[in-house]
Amino acid sequence: MHLKTLTMRGFKSFASATTFEFEPGVTAVVGPNGSGKSNVVDALAWVMGEQGAKTLRGGKMEDVIFAGTSGRPPLGRAQVSLTIDNSDGALPIDYSEVTISRTLFRAGGSEYAINGAPCRLLDIQELLSDSGLGREMHVIVGQGQLDKVLHASAEDRRGFIEEAAGILKHRRRREKTVRKLDAMQANLARLTDLTAELRRQLGPLGKQAAVARRAKQVQLDVRDARARLLADDIVALAAAVEEDTAAEAALRTRRAQVEQEAAERGARLAELERLAAEATPRVNAAREAWYALSSARERLRSLAALAEERRRLLGSAEPAADPGRDPEKLQAQAQRVRAEAEQLTAEVSEREGMLEDAVEIRAAAEEEAAAEERRLTALLRAAADRREGLARLSGSVSAARSRVEGAEAELGRLRGSIAQAEERRAKAEADFAALEQEAAGAESGEEGLDAEYEDATEALEDAESRLAALVDEERQAVRDRETLTARRDALAVGLDRRDGSAALLEAGLDGVLSPLADLLSVTPGYERAVSAALGPAAEALAVRDGAAALQALKTLKEDSLGQVNLVLASGPGDAEPAGNRAALPEGCIYAADLVEAAGGASPAVGALLRGAVVVDSLERAAALLAGHPDLTAVTADGDVLTVFTAAGGSGTAPGLIEIQAAVEETQTRIDEASARAEKARFAIAALRAERD
Repeated sequence: MHLKTLTMRGFKSFASATTFEFEPGVTAVVGPNGSGKSNVVDALAWVMGEQGAKTLRGGKMEDVIFAGTSGRPPLGRAQVSLTIDNSDGALPIDYSEVTISRTLFRAGGSEYAINGAPCRLLDIQELLSDSGLGREMHVIVGQGQLDKVLHASAEDRRGFIEEAAGILKHRRRREKTVRKLDAMQANLARLTDLTAELRRQLGPLGKQAAVARRAKQVQLDVRDARARLLADDIVALAAAVEEDTAAEAALRTRRAQVEQEAAERGARLAELERLAAEATPRVNAAREAWYALSSARERLRSLAALAEERRRLLGSAEPAADPGRDPEKLQAQAQRVRAEAEQLTAEVSEREGMLEDAVEIRAAAEEEAAAEERRLTALLRAAADRREGLARLSGSVSAARSRVEGAEAELGRLRGSIAQAEERRAKAEADFAALEQEAAGAESGEEGLDAEYEDATEALEDAESRLAALVDEERQAVRDRETLTARRDALAVGLDRRDGSAALLEAGLDGVLSPLADLLSVTPGYERAVSAALGPAAEALAVRDGAAALQALKTLKEDSLGQVNLVLASGPGDAEPAGNRAALPEGCIYAADLVEAAGGASPAVGALLRGAVVVDSLERAAALLAGHPDLTAVTADGDVLTVFTAAGGSGTAPGLIEIQAAVEETQTRIDEASARAEKARFAIAALRAERD
């Protein structure tokens, strides 16, 4: 194997695509200092996976990209391709020429390719691991490399030697495998903790489940009680609504009457006000006439007093001659004054009567108007009070309607129950009527009714007790089923294959049958003994023949899927003939007699269990080996003894056969618990129907 070509594009000082062709023999690159000779060696190291920027004589990995010159701009990527002659098959790949490419972008992205196909750095390192090429580059001696080798410590020198000898690859694989095993061990420890925690929680969870079921029953009872209370509230609210509706109707009628009376009183008040307005001018005229007459009366009284005084004076003394006044004229004037005074007095009297009538009419009108106003005010206040009462009643009715609407949904559910209850009530009434007729027609049978009633009461109590027992049985069956289901799920976790078996089963290879444990049917109680007798084969994968086994192993190696134990179902092995077996003492039985294999795996299982004998104790195992040293003794607890070896003890993890048997047993118990729960449920339904 030798290098054929090296193509660089944008790598360090090689801005343009530059190809070096290496012919067999020695190839030398000659040039002055600074011409880029070392860049060729750096390109070889870089394309083969070098990750250290300092090793490539740079500060960071982006320094390998052409940085540009005064006459040429920098490039955005660097690409190096190395072609290796693989005509001798030194590289584990089916190509006579292998081209390894590496591309680095200035943005930070990086790509690898083998013969143009994208790949990983790990793939390139695995490809070159057996060729002496790769990251350590012991075949590339660069500047300072000899000094580094000569002054290396013992540990570093050992690394160089291991790299040159090809051991480092296996060490790295070993380290990788150890890391995987450590991770797997951590997962197993966590799984063990989870399993222990789940087992610890099964009991409390069962109790919690029982409490939850009881709480659910209590919730159902509470819901029924709440429904009955709601029904009572609805009935009460319906009655209250009816009363409020009747009161509202009465108030509306009363309001209409009050409004009608108020309208009538308003009309009467308007009429009185009109009459008062019409009487006001007459009252004012009468008042003015009274005032005038009063003034005239006062004048007349003064005039009469003056006349009386003059008459008295004239009567007591002789009248003096008054040349200016004639006595007859004065007498006539006095008569006229008297007549006028009498007329005025009569008119004043008439006007005083009219005034008194007007005043009385006005007082009566004012008193009647005040009375009507007080009555109207009282009526308006009563109407306002009734309106306020109506508003309060309307609010109460709205709230009641809201509660009724909120209860209608619950009523919808209760109507079905009520209908059923009505049907049962009608049936009970019919039965009661029939019984009354029978009792009325058969007076002689009254003495037996008490006995029948007592018998019926005892039967009812018996049915109630049986119903309670069946309910407890159903709940216990449900608890057992849930507990067993949790145990089955926990055990099923242990059936998950953690080696290459799962990958082979998922790949669907021709000839891969199934896990050997799935093909075996072991006599109950001997699962651990048979698992110990089979050893690693108990967790093996059954394949049809040797060709299928080879194909499975190749698949595991090519895809790095781990290891697996395979059992050839159609191998040359066969069970030991019963006639060739040695006679066993009491308490001993051949392991092959405890196992039945399906899928054509009987010959392989018989060969694996040949010479294995199951015993009931270690003492009997020792006695068996003393008489038959060629046999293998296996106890029921999984201890394996031969004349040269012994294995066993306590605390061993259960095998796949034991877990599979436990899962099947648990599933059987789950089915039994489900059947018991279903049977109890049917019996409960029948008893309840009979009781009803």
